[in-house]
Amino acid sequence: MKKRNLLFFGSVLIFIILGWFSYEKITADAYEGMTIIPEQQKDIPLYKGLKASRSLYVIEGNHWEDIYFFYQKELPKHGWKVEYIQSALDDEDEENDWSGFYSRWRKEGFDGVLRISAHYQSFDEKTEVSFDKHPIITTTPWVKDIPASICIYATLEDRNCSKISDKSKIIQIQSLINNAIDREKEDKLPNRKKASIIDFGDLEIEVYFERDKEIYFLSEKGWKIMKPDPIFFELTNLTP
Repeated sequence: MKKRNLLFFGSVLIFIILGWFSYEKITADAYEGMTIIPEQQKDIPLYKGLKASRSLYVIEGNHWEDIYFFYQKELPKHGWKVEYIQSALDDEDEENDWSGFYSRWRKEGFDGVLRISAHYQSFDEKTEVSFDKHPIITTTPWVKDIPASICIYATLEDRNCSKISDKSKIIQIQSLINNAIDREKEDKLPNRKKASIIDFGDLEIEVYFERDKEIYFLSEKGWKIMKPDPIFFELTNLTP
């Protein structure tokens, strides 16, 4: 009888341990790739309904405007000051509202810059939100005016370009480039397997990229570095 009880309790203990390891694995996977986790920060509230999914938080439906106003209202209560913010609400064309917002926040005592962005993914009918912690950096705006269209050359040698006239897409590409991190002109530009050109009319920007590696922008203004953001490749139709 005692032997059976020992076997029973031993089996139960094994299931508990396996369950605990499974929970830890699932939790770790959910937060994989995140540089900051709001649930672990007392001063970064999490919008109700958002759930972690690897490097992003997601919620069913189109909620980016509510999330936009939520963080504009709540973050200052916790000592955050907005450094930069841009949203599709700045664009009068209602058809472009899906593109969401991008923001940067600073706070005394916080070693870095908090970036929060959100957009509506119509294919999955979900709102995706990104929280990132970055070191304090310099980001010089290269593109100040929004042209009617931009040209994207698939390679440096191409003579024919792919034209983008969608204002919302142009604004997002402009924002990604302007907010890329400045690098010293004396630094050596690392090698990348692919290179293309984005022509904004008054400024040509060479783009050096490779799958899962940082993206580099080079122009007469210097050069910048940006993480391999899938949104950038979706907007430009460039294949890493």
